[in-house]
Amino acid sequence: MASTQVNPTRMELTRQKSKLKTAVKGHKLLKDKRDELMRQFLDLVRENMELRLKVEAGIKSSNINFVIAKAGMSEQILNTALMAPKQEVYLETDKRNVMSVDVPVFEYKTRTADANDIYSYGFAFTSSDLDGAVKSLADILPDMLKLAETEKACQLMSAEIEKTRRRVNALEHVIIPEAQANIKYITMKLDENERSTQIRLLKVKDMMLEDTHQFKEKARERALEKA
Repeated sequence: MASTQVNPTRMELTRQKSKLKTAVKGHKLLKDKRDELMRQFLDLVRENMELRLKVEAGIKSSNINFVIAKAGMSEQILNTALMAPKQEVYLETDKRNVMSVDVPVFEYKTRTADANDIYSYGFAFTSSDLDGAVKSLADILPDMLKLAETEKACQLMSAEIEKTRRRVNALEHVIIPEAQANIKYITMKLDENERSTQIRLLKVKDMMLEDTHQFKEKARERALEKA
């Protein structure tokens, strides 16, 4: 339905046509963006699911090893062994742009590159199960960080997809139909005005022809009277 605030002028018609052209172009670009976001989002969701299963399996394995180690060691020795960590982890955060969405990128580095620096205790009074538990936690750390990265990326991309979807729907169901209706309304009004103008011109022409005909008849009558 055309807006009642639209002025049926040729300038407004040009403006509405330009608005429609821009809206159609923007609709196509946003639709393409939405589709590409959906494709990348689904890839991230699949990656996230695989990482979550892997991380959960690693944590489960580590917990089992800790339970076994606790059963074979005294609680005091276990607490003493794990009291002071030997290795340190430094986390660096960055971001990358994916279809106008800034998704996080996590990078980490350890204080030393020595793989044995994860053990903060001596091996004389601890069980091998404790070594396995600590090692499994250390091995799962990169996947845990990657999981956090993908889950945050999924949240941000889903929010962007929803925002883009609303914009596409607004263009498709509101702005474009409104512009089309306004163009149709203005065109009809201009055509109606043009027809009215033509009718008025024809009436004026008929009146002028009639006046001319009457003038000629009177002139002829006066000429006959003089003769």
